Amino acid sequence: MSPVLYIVIPCYNEKEVLPITSGMFLEKLKSLIEKNKISDKSRILFVNDGSRDNTWEIISSLSNENEYFKGISLSRNRGHQNALLAGLMEAKKYADITISIDCDGQDDINAMDEMVEEYLGGAEVVYGVRKDRSTDSFFKRATAQGFYRLLNSMGAETVYNHADYRLLSAKVLNAFADFKEVNLFLRGLIPLVGFKSASVYYERHVRIAGESHYPLKKMLALAFDGITSLSVKPIRIITAFGTIVALLSFIGIIWSVITAIIGKAIVGWASTVSILCFLSGVQLISLGVIGEYIGKIYLETKQRPRYIISERTYEE
Repeated sequence: MSPVLYIVIPCYNEKEVLPITSGMFLEKLKSLIEKNKISDKSRILFVNDGSRDNTWEIISSLSNENEYFKGISLSRNRGHQNALLAGLMEAKKYADITISIDCDGQDDINAMDEMVEEYLGGAEVVYGVRKDRSTDSFFKRATAQGFYRLLNSMGAETVYNHADYRLLSAKVLNAFADFKEVNLFLRGLIPLVGFKSASVYYERHVRIAGESHYPLKKMLALAFDGITSLSVKPIRIITAFGTIVALLSFIGIIWSVITAIIGKAIVGWASTVSILCFLSGVQLISLGVIGEYIGKIYLETKQRPRYIISERTYEE
């Protein structure tokens, strides 16, 4: 029996690209159905992440015109990761497998065929991995590669050049539902669930229409969330660095006492000010990193809902 597939697509202010890519997703879904790879009950699920334009109206219109389209709308903007989680948790009620993909058309939808094949071959998780970053600017390529290396060096388990284009089975989603983190970094959390996995490699295209919703500021915020959500190594680095500085300071104290005793102490403010500024800077940075972890603990203990669904284009 062919599995039921739900393609989960987060949307935020996508009025320019959605009318174009929705047809592409529908064509791919029908193609997989015609090949008997998936069930005719398969659907495309759009998640409106509190868009400020008429994205939800477009989703509603698509759902009214074609039964293969479904949509849910969040009560407010919750960010890409929470919107994606909302779609996955909604889809697991109806689907045997889900494929998450962005709305912009940059990820090659033809890779879905190979993803489904990998699932039919026994894989419960299939990662969509970019072959290269030739379409990125030099700055974005360098920072992205540095980000993945940094995550791995911090002990976080991630798949290099993989974002959020992946296939997940219902078994994986049911297990992942027990992960209650408020601070989400899905590409780092999914590997923690386990199960048999595979990778599918594809070429990434330029955005079909509209503008990217991930400027440098958001990319840096996502990177910092990923590091602090998956690893405590930054605190350990601070501890090690503090120990080294404390040891050097102790040696400096001994040196200053000895020079004072033998009468060779040199009075000067430049060295004193430099040391004070250096140590003050180290302390402030250390407090900032520790404070970030404390802030995340604070948010986690509140146990607020990660998303609230306000509307659906269908009856539950």
